[in-house]
Amino acid sequence: MKSLHDQTLAQPPFLPASRAEMDDLGWAELDVLLVSGDAHVDHPAFAMALLGRWLVAHGFRVGVAAQPDWRRPDSVTAMGRPRLLAGVGAGAVDSMLAHRTAFNLPRSDDAYTPGGKAGARPDRATIVYVNLVKQAFPGLPVVIGGIEASLRRVTHYDFWTDKLRRSILLDAKADALVYGMGELPLLAIARRLAQGDADEPVARRLLGAPGVAVMGRIEDLPPQAEVVILPSHEEIVAQPARLMEATLALERQAHQGWRWAAQAVGGRALLVAPPARPLSTAELDMLHDLPFRRVAHPIHDQPVPGLATVATSIISHRGCGGGCSFCSLALHQGRAISSRSARSILAEAQELARLNNGRVAISDVGGPSANMWGGRCAGDRQSCARASCLTPKICPQFQVDQMAIIDLLTRLAATPGVGHVRVASGVRFDLALQQPAYARALVERFVGGQLKLAPEHVSPGVLALMRKPGLDVFERFLRVFEQISRQAGKEQYVVPYFMSAFPGCGDAQMRELTQWLGQRHWRPQQVQCFEPTPGTVATAMFATGQDPQGRPIFVARDGAQRRRQHGLLTPRPGRRRG
Repeated sequence: MKSLHDQTLAQPPFLPASRAEMDDLGWAELDVLLVSGDAHVDHPAFAMALLGRWLVAHGFRVGVAAQPDWRRPDSVTAMGRPRLLAGVGAGAVDSMLAHRTAFNLPRSDDAYTPGGKAGARPDRATIVYVNLVKQAFPGLPVVIGGIEASLRRVTHYDFWTDKLRRSILLDAKADALVYGMGELPLLAIARRLAQGDADEPVARRLLGAPGVAVMGRIEDLPPQAEVVILPSHEEIVAQPARLMEATLALERQAHQGWRWAAQAVGGRALLVAPPARPLSTAELDMLHDLPFRRVAHPIHDQPVPGLATVATSIISHRGCGGGCSFCSLALHQGRAISSRSARSILAEAQELARLNNGRVAISDVGGPSANMWGGRCAGDRQSCARASCLTPKICPQFQVDQMAIIDLLTRLAATPGVGHVRVASGVRFDLALQQPAYARALVERFVGGQLKLAPEHVSPGVLALMRKPGLDVFERFLRVFEQISRQAGKEQYVVPYFMSAFPGCGDAQMRELTQWLGQRHWRPQQVQCFEPTPGTVATAMFATGQDPQGRPIFVARDGAQRRRQHGLLTPRPGRRRG
């Protein structure tokens, strides 16, 4: 029989969520069932739509179970048992982060749920959904992925229980874990399961697929494999300071992109294959050229708030060279930049205009950062030992032509049906200062009154721990922004993001920040208290009380300390700062 992935499938109007939709498509069975903690939204910013349409484009029939009732196994059985596997993800954010605030209080809203109400997904959704699928389909291979699984792939600190937890692959009892962006790993998994020996254990069949981790033995690794041996789970539990060692080693392994990682746990070994390569421009174009309808599936009778925020924005690239120590998204996507072509981006603008009755205002263009489209490393990434391409100083090997970005924005603005184009957030101001012509064109033509920037703090020590540029760089950009806005006759403002209770930040550092804000007569609107998310270097600092060099630092760990710091940043009316 001809393998299915060699056949051509037409893209469905929506990835099916019911047997009736499968019947309309002429599909007798699914090959892959995707289970998600997010609503079913057919938009390239929603992972299940992106992965599902990618697999369909490669010949696999895919259905989606969005936010199933985890108390009822029949909530995932409506389309029958899939032929190959179930792919399980918690959603766009870690499910604990979706449910709990930085002060470990319950959230009342969820941007990825119809109606914006919390409670549609369980805590630790990846683990719960895998159990649900296993009850519904005994013996079916189950693969976990998404940001929750990706950043919990080895021993990690869990803020919400204040404990070190082992790899989520073990706790979920899944067959394999995909880390990083999932298109290439999931396609490799589907092909291996379609072609391989069904009697061979799933973990053995998937061992070595790029971007995939399985459980096994060290002896299972290829003889020629270069392996980063992480401290075992038991060693980290016994000596929590070794969490930093493991976190930094895994960060380097993922960035350099050619070695395996392995961690002993409970008499077995977690075997982490080298990461999948970033998608090429042609692949990324093909992905975004797929016929996304950019609306929620009709099964939802209420709007999904997370869709509104991206409805008229365009994703131009993936990856971020910043390497901020607290950023989960950039850690998940990696530091290598993968960019779409101008042709693909312009075609999306035309499609947005068509979908909006012939006229659209594009609200944002970018990726994790706004001004890294087309960026690349001119050096050898496989031997790069830097933690960031941009700090403490911009690496000379990191190259990006920001005037090409201005040219792209100009062409977008001239596209028939496009009213205007804005860049609303994500600008790396240190990069922008490298090309004054970019900064001038951006501020004059593509800022719609407000530009959101993320200096995060002002204290030199805290900024260094964050891997953010120094205050002098931010102040220089502010002067440039204000001068250009004034010369252009435009009333425009920078809206800065600041963070309290970051590791290494004590009351003295918070007073530095509040005094600086007072000098500028700023009352910040965008503030957050540091929330330790699994897998990041900042979270390792929070858990160990040490910086990456092993030096002790102050950590505001208990709720009272964290609330006090945050209170300095967000004083009540009539109360003086600091």
